[in-house]
Amino acid sequence: MTTLMRMHRWAGTALTCFALTGIPAGPAVAVDHVDNAFLRASHQSNLAEIALSQDAKKNATTSCVKEVAAKLEADHRKLDADTKALSDKLGVDLPVAPTAEQQQTLADVMAKAKTPAYDAAWLKTQEAAHEKSLARIDGQIAEGRNAEITAAAKAARPVVAGHLEMVRGGTCHAGSTGIGTGTTGTTPKRIHTGNGGQAELAADVPVFVTVPAVALGGVLVAAGAFWAAGRIRRNDPR
Repeated sequence: MTTLMRMHRWAGTALTCFALTGIPAGPAVAVDHVDNAFLRASHQSNLAEIALSQDAKKNATTSCVKEVAAKLEADHRKLDADTKALSDKLGVDLPVAPTAEQQQTLADVMAKAKTPAYDAAWLKTQEAAHEKSLARIDGQIAEGRNAEITAAAKAARPVVAGHLEMVRGGTCHAGSTGIGTGTTGTTPKRIHTGNGGQAELAADVPVFVTVPAVALGGVLVAAGAFWAAGRIRRNDPR
């Protein structure tokens, strides 16, 4: 058997090993890198928003911020469930934690727990985060190639835009949540910056693990597939 024929035989064996492990040898779906990046960034943003909102429900000093936080948490949980479902369908791996910058922002806000400075920091953080989210959504709508991901971006846009109106300018607008007036009322409340307090970690705020264990496992399985293919090639008597 010629060298070229042996190479073709080994390549076919390697592809068979990949098929047996369930790992596709090539792209399983036609998802552009722009679309991939959008799904991953959206997931990280949702994780950060959920954590920030959980913390605000415990550590904010005004009922307005607590009410807005509850609304944001519920909406971002729904957005993230949709993001994960679409990512699973398209075979796009998602990060297991927010970005390092998002985690640092969360820590900075939490350090002001139960002080007026907390509410001010939380509102400013949410304003900046939702402005970035809107820019990312608009980028996907303009440049995305996958129709399903772009449709998801269009569906998420009014939700994110509504959140921005609740916190725009560092002012809390509880009436924009659509929750109802209740005892908190709907009058927008200006939260002024004060002195920071002691850090207080909320028990139900997720502790994010930054090691992508699933991705690591996939690499190890792929390495095993190549090793097995090599063994088959070396033991081939032809």
